[in-house]
Amino acid sequence: MAPTPRTLSAPVFRWFAFATFLSMILIVLSGAAVRLTGSGLGCPDWPTCFHGRITGSLSIHPFIEYANRMVTVTLVVLTGVTLIAAWLRERRRRDLLVLSGSLVLGVIADAVLGGLVVYSKLNPWLVSLHMLLSLTMVVIAAVLYHHSKYIYGPGARSDVRDPHFRAVARALWIPFVILLVTGTMTTGSGPHAGSSQGQVHAKRLPFAFSSAAWVHSAAALLFIGLVVGLLLAIWQTGAPKPLQLGVRRLVVIALVQAAIGVTQYLTHVPVVLVELHVAGAVSLSIGMTQFTLRQSAHDREPGTEKKSRSANPGRKSLVAS
Repeated sequence: MAPTPRTLSAPVFRWFAFATFLSMILIVLSGAAVRLTGSGLGCPDWPTCFHGRITGSLSIHPFIEYANRMVTVTLVVLTGVTLIAAWLRERRRRDLLVLSGSLVLGVIADAVLGGLVVYSKLNPWLVSLHMLLSLTMVVIAAVLYHHSKYIYGPGARSDVRDPHFRAVARALWIPFVILLVTGTMTTGSGPHAGSSQGQVHAKRLPFAFSSAAWVHSAAALLFIGLVVGLLLAIWQTGAPKPLQLGVRRLVVIALVQAAIGVTQYLTHVPVVLVELHVAGAVSLSIGMTQFTLRQSAHDREPGTEKKSRSANPGRKSLVAS
């Protein structure tokens, strides 16, 4: 498609996509901090904080809760700007518009869901759904950032590296989603309800924390066994290096995440380890996304190529993903 007036170059749009990607990670981590510090009801009203006031008292819980809301507002603005940037981008692409638009809708839905969480006094089912939706936004943002660096669309190169491993990579999302769901169920039945002393006591999910933790552990063992087996299969068959690198990252992140999970359970779920476990869930979601995207090779967008030490500085080339 011919460039339109006031267009943005592909390298510039990539920075918009990257900023959106980082902000999606930040909102998950800040949301977890709200819950773990007992600040979920620091602002009992929404979208205002307390009795029509924009901000609450200067105590720690309203400050943390409202800071998280400001991060959400910033995220809404940033995703909106990214959508506009996708529209103004030279060689306008439908995939970038759809992904950017999906993030705008997802962030708005997540913000509304956050309001419902507040008005329901931290209903654990809504809190769990809030977490899962936020992780979904991280995945979509990771896909957007990847697409911003590579050429997709009609006529673009899309070479499948191995059709069998591509099928496995897609199927691997089933146990991974089960892992995430059981993880949120475990947190929802655990000691960190999101409220603090003196506030309305938030309800927990109607099953024992220990039982939920064992189910989550079984899901984790299944997922780790699958990715380790996939690592061995990719290694023995001499699959392309991008697949080897992707599955190695998955195995490392999964093992570290499992170690954190076991440690936090044995140490009675300290706040710091729970926050690290949430960060691990984000990392694992990104790793799964990247491994799936690595199943096919695409040419880089001009101006976004990786610099090679051995390459001739005066020569430009397209680099495959």
